[in-house]
Amino acid sequence: MVFDARSTTGSRSRRDATRPAAGRRPRSTAPALESEPLAAGLAPVETEDIASEADEAPVTLRLDGKVALVTGAGSPDGIGYATARRLRDLGARVAIVSTTRRIHERATELGVTGFVADLTDEAEVGALADAITDQLGDVEVLVNNAGLASRTSPEVLRPVAQLTYDEWRAEIDRNLSTAFLCSRAFVGGMSERGWGRIVNLAATAGPINALPTEAAYAAAKAGVVGLTRALAMELVADGINVNCVAPGTIYTAASTVTEIKQGLGTPIGRPGTPDEVAAAIAFLCSPAASYITGQMLVVDGGNSVREAEFR
Repeated sequence: MVFDARSTTGSRSRRDATRPAAGRRPRSTAPALESEPLAAGLAPVETEDIASEADEAPVTLRLDGKVALVTGAGSPDGIGYATARRLRDLGARVAIVSTTRRIHERATELGVTGFVADLTDEAEVGALADAITDQLGDVEVLVNNAGLASRTSPEVLRPVAQLTYDEWRAEIDRNLSTAFLCSRAFVGGMSERGWGRIVNLAATAGPINALPTEAAYAAAKAGVVGLTRALAMELVADGINVNCVAPGTIYTAASTVTEIKQGLGTPIGRPGTPDEVAAAIAFLCSPAASYITGQMLVVDGGNSVREAEFR
């Protein structure tokens, strides 16, 4: 079935896109304490309660039967596509989305379900959430990968003094607002079920370093980290883990000669691959990452660690 959110925005979505879905009541994360204090004035922890909670999340990478949504997966050699393939191989029922109908070609190649939607549009995100739920079920794993520039929406490279407000807003919406809108659409259902994984795509640009003419992109990606940490603390009591991955220079068909040279200058000596980033994302999506939340995992070949070029 072909779904295009733009063809459904004339009718009201079952979800109110202006309000977050109601989550279940947060449960206390504090372990049960015995009534008798220790001599030092500390109360002992009931280790059986801790063990029982850990047993609920087996240490496995498998995602059998879980519904996963990967945004921004329209490019066959991009991070989103590689991530969707890995999640599919781990047993998830995968949905992928991009702004153009080429997503259906990617979906056919992967054997997953494709959707078309503009994720900067609140109404289209609400319609998308309804369509995925109808066709696949409730989303339990969300990878907010959308954000990279495309032919129809090229990256804005301009110094702040020359940057228009519309250009600024476009970069923020594409790289940050998409993660906010998609997360808001699905966290309520995850909270009700008491389990979920959200992985946001940040970048080394913004949280770690920056380049001239990329202020809007850097600000948006730094904002992704802030959103990740805030969401992690809001949702931790509901069994939802929220993390982000920050890639450095990754080689794709869209890489420029300058970017490839930057990759060759990393400590590892080459740019990364989409599949290497996807491996990190897939781990954070898995039950094995049950004790990791609010974190940023950098995938840049060690480039952000060193202080200067080796001589």
